[in-house]
Amino acid sequence: MSRVSGWATGIGRRVAGGGRKVLEGAGGIWKLPPGRVYRVRDGAAERGGHRQLGGRPQAGAMGKDYYQTLGLARGASDEEIKRAYRRQALRYHPDKNKEPGAEEKFKEIAEAYDVLSDPRKREIFDRYGEEGLKGGGPSGGSSGGANGTSFSYTFHGDPHAMFAEFFGGRNPFDTFFGQRNGEEGMDIDDPFSGFPMGMGGFTNMNFVRSRPAQEPTRKKQDPPVTHDLRVSLEEIYSGCTKKMKISHKRLNPDGKSIRNEDKILTIEVKRGWKEGTKITFPKEGDQTSNNIPADIVFVLKDKPHNIFKRDGSDVIYPARISLREALCGCTVNVPTLDGRTIPIVFKDVIRPGMRRKVPGEGLPLPKTPEKRGDLIIEFEVIFPERIPQTSRTILEQVLPK
Repeated sequence: MSRVSGWATGIGRRVAGGGRKVLEGAGGIWKLPPGRVYRVRDGAAERGGHRQLGGRPQAGAMGKDYYQTLGLARGASDEEIKRAYRRQALRYHPDKNKEPGAEEKFKEIAEAYDVLSDPRKREIFDRYGEEGLKGGGPSGGSSGGANGTSFSYTFHGDPHAMFAEFFGGRNPFDTFFGQRNGEEGMDIDDPFSGFPMGMGGFTNMNFVRSRPAQEPTRKKQDPPVTHDLRVSLEEIYSGCTKKMKISHKRLNPDGKSIRNEDKILTIEVKRGWKEGTKITFPKEGDQTSNNIPADIVFVLKDKPHNIFKRDGSDVIYPARISLREALCGCTVNVPTLDGRTIPIVFKDVIRPGMRRKVPGEGLPLPKTPEKRGDLIIEFEVIFPERIPQTSRTILEQVLPK
């Protein structure tokens, strides 16, 4: 399950003494995240209107509760987490469950297992909840100092690949539900509850239909994992370098066990690149013994600009002028992307919505960046809400019918 983020920054604020604050009261001691306001009442810490029980912040109070998703209590063992994932994943797998929302529930179950089965992510979730996990919690250790590194998590994996990996790369529905269709007495939530469970889901069990010995199992590549790459018009104008941190799974030399690995992907954004440009990093997705890793694809997206709008290689500047300026002429000071101001004189009548080009002041052309598009001035004429009678008489005399 590939996850991606930009350079993460630390969350929270340092409190007096640094690290985590300890509150003592009737019922126990609470270690609370820094930079938040708590009060103690009836032996429980409260934050932001949410009651924090059991001596620690409630992870799900501000977002998803992964324990609740898997039907677990906090403090569940690794074995209980595996069994809960197996039960829930089998119950909501789209091959079996055709109810509306089953596909989304299947994805949520995969995300919950991805977090709770990883000690590092689970520790951060237990302390800070989903908000801290995805917003940039400390990456490790008992406290997050000002100089500590940061960890930011986003689930972008393939729940079907996780399911296959858990069950040893095989689809248990292929045989079990084909042979036992309609058989009474089967536990539909967990038809495999009676079998031993190993690291891959089963131990020395084969649930695949027999194949001819000469027919090898062909690996398939997982679907591409796509992420948006947001850039400003100024970055497109001058070009820039983006560094994106991903976390993916990699096979160990034994060809069976898997490790988590972080990697920095460097993207050189060229001058004039158009929105929708795709940058592909081949086979940087999760790797298992049964798949070909997915390609990681970044898609260029324009950030909204507070002045300009983009139209291909042209930029549009909306100029607001008064009715008097529209009729009598005016000078418009037009800003540019590189910080200059170009004064342009208009003597003719300007109609609402009229456009005028300033050649060569737009964005670089993608294929020939030494050339540039145009800066287009788009006029908006502001009409007065009222006109005095004296002015109206004069206008009636002066303006043509």
